[in-house]
Amino acid sequence: MTQAHPLYAAMTQAIVDGDQEIAADLTRQALEQSVHPMDAINHGLLPGMDRVGESFSCGEAFLPELVMAGEAMKAAIDVLDPVLNRLGSARQVAGKVVLGTVQGDIHDIGKTLVGSMLTANGFEVHDLGVDVAAEAFIEKAVAVGADIIGLSALLTTTMINQRDLITRLEKQGLRQRFKVMVGGAPVTRSWADEIGADGFSEDAIGAVAIARQLCGVA
Repeated sequence: MTQAHPLYAAMTQAIVDGDQEIAADLTRQALEQSVHPMDAINHGLLPGMDRVGESFSCGEAFLPELVMAGEAMKAAIDVLDPVLNRLGSARQVAGKVVLGTVQGDIHDIGKTLVGSMLTANGFEVHDLGVDVAAEAFIEKAVAVGADIIGLSALLTTTMINQRDLITRLEKQGLRQRFKVMVGGAPVTRSWADEIGADGFSEDAIGAVAIARQLCGVA
């Protein structure tokens, strides 16, 4: 399926418009027309989020538009999730990832997208949701034998909890056992380096590439 599929532009516009119903319906249509879910994300849905994000950064769009676009994106991802899960489970597991949004932060669109894309690329993902305490991450990672702990934060005030988890791992003698990936709108590579994270990405596509590198997947 090529990037020129006729549904892509409409999917992008549905995200820009923040229309959950249309975004979900178009996504269903794409699947019915044998569009690969990753192509639907990369060429139909993500461009819409990128456009709204750029408008928000330039002051041409405001928080309500950003939230509406995020909800439309989530509705579309909910349609894709069952297919992505099947694709992930059909392949050899590339690695195990415990994923969540750090304590004090309830934003989940970016985190959810990363989880979906990791699943589609063969990772076993354990998504703990939002407002997750550091100990909950660690307990789950130990329980499932995770390779990676992925920490999302969208607020500058909650970024510190990414550092806190790494500190806790060190104190508990578990730092060498898990790779730690961090991400989120305010998170930068310099912050990741400062706190000693093993991986950082600005977007979901890059997160998959980093996870593959950390797990030694060719």
